[in-house]
Amino acid sequence: MDIPNILSHVDHTLLKPEAIWDQVKTLCDEAMEFGCATVCISPTYVKAAVDYVQGYLKVCTVIGFPNGTSTPAAKIFETKDAVENGASEIDMVIDLGKVKDRRWADLIEEIKGVKAACLGRPLKVIIETCQLTDPEKKKLCQVVEKAGADFLKTSTGFGSGGATREDVALLRENLADHISLKASGGIRTLEDAQAYLELGAERLGASALVEEARKAAAR
Repeated sequence: MDIPNILSHVDHTLLKPEAIWDQVKTLCDEAMEFGCATVCISPTYVKAAVDYVQGYLKVCTVIGFPNGTSTPAAKIFETKDAVENGASEIDMVIDLGKVKDRRWADLIEEIKGVKAACLGRPLKVIIETCQLTDPEKKKLCQVVEKAGADFLKTSTGFGSGGATREDVALLRENLADHISLKASGGIRTLEDAQAYLELGAERLGASALVEEARKAAAR
């Protein structure tokens, strides 16, 4: 198992609402030490984290998190604010009510608006797979492509379930080749992480993998 390669695909994540700056700083230190792709943190800490890492690490943040029910205008404002604060990547939560109402055109416009506000930065669209049927997941693969997003992301980590191998395989099979896939939520072992990468995920959202790598190195 190539642990450094696994970690290079990881968005080292801390999104607990009670997180304090010392914890975020530690997250950044760990991500830089272990070569993670980014840290994924709440918008409130983006500017401080960007200043702290001084360009040595990408900082990802979340928009409309975790429920996705804020208006498109609010999500666009959040995104512009995050970009101004130095965010390198944006993970947005879609409005699941629009999915259940089959308001596909509205979803596409929402994602397009946020993508435009990213000013060229990668946009990951969180669809919360645990709340969706398989036909809805397949349709959202098309929606994300039409909207011009860069990634489809499985989960917030705050829903009733996270990534599953079945969902990652289904989504990768139905996504266009140029759309990347991020598996997130409940990825707690290096073995699971490796399995998701082998199934076609290009990025992993996780909070536990750095500690697992540290334990593996100590054995």
